[in-house]
Amino acid sequence: MQTNAVASSQAAASSVGGQRLAESFDTFLVLLTTQMKNQDPLSPMDSGDFTQQIVQMTGVEQQLLTNDLLKQLVGASGDGVADAVSLIGKQVRAATDQATLSDKSAEWVYRLDREAKSVKIEVLDDKGSIVQVRALENVAGGEHRFAWDGKNILGSQLPNGGTYTLRITATDSVGAKVGHNTFIDGLVRAVEQVDGQTFVTIGGSRALWQTISSIGLPPAATTPASSGGSTAPPENSDDETPALAA
Repeated sequence: MQTNAVASSQAAASSVGGQRLAESFDTFLVLLTTQMKNQDPLSPMDSGDFTQQIVQMTGVEQQLLTNDLLKQLVGASGDGVADAVSLIGKQVRAATDQATLSDKSAEWVYRLDREAKSVKIEVLDDKGSIVQVRALENVAGGEHRFAWDGKNILGSQLPNGGTYTLRITATDSVGAKVGHNTFIDGLVRAVEQVDGQTFVTIGGSRALWQTISSIGLPPAATTPASSGGSTAPPENSDDETPALAA
C-alpha cells in the first residue's frame, strides 16, 4: 500500500510539472512571436539572442518529451517489465498450453490429477485445426512430457515459428474425465512488451510473465568423465516421457 501511495504521489507531481512546463512553453512562443513582430526595423533583434531563445524553446520541448518518456517507463515497471527482466537466464515453468515450433520441435508438460485409462493428445494450429494426434492408455497420475517433432498427421514437416496448442482429453476406466494442467518450461531468453502486456521468451516459446508458476536455477553444465566412467543411457525418444518435478 505504501509503494502504491508513493507511486501515485510521484505520478501526480509529474503531471503538475508537465502542465507547468507546457504553460511555460506556450508563454514562450507568445513572447517570442510578439517580440519578432514589434522589433525595430532599424535595429532588428540580434541573431545571437534569437538563436539563444530558440535553443531555450527547444530545451523546454525536450523536457516535456523526457517527462512523457519517464511516465512510460514508470508504467512499464508497473506492468511487470522490471520483475520479468530479472527472470532472464533462469529456469521457469509457465502455465500455458501454447508453444512455438522452433528447430522443428515443440514440447509441453502435462499433469494428470490421477491415473487415466485413456489419454488423447492433440496438437492444434492457430486456426484450431488438428495437425497431430496421439492416443495413450493406462497413463499414471502426475507429470508427463510430450515432445512433438513438428510433423503433421500426413508426415509433412511444418515450418518453424508457428504457435500451437496442446489439447488433452483424459478419462478413467468408467469414462469420467480426469483433470489436468498444461505447462511449458525452459530458460528465459528475452522479455518484451506487446500492446501493454509483458511476455517472456521461454526457450523458443513466448508466454505472459504472469503465467509463470515456478522459478529455478539453470541446469548445471556437466563435464564428461575422463576415463573409465560409466556412460549415461540415452534419453527416451518416445514423445511421451515422465517429466521431472518442478
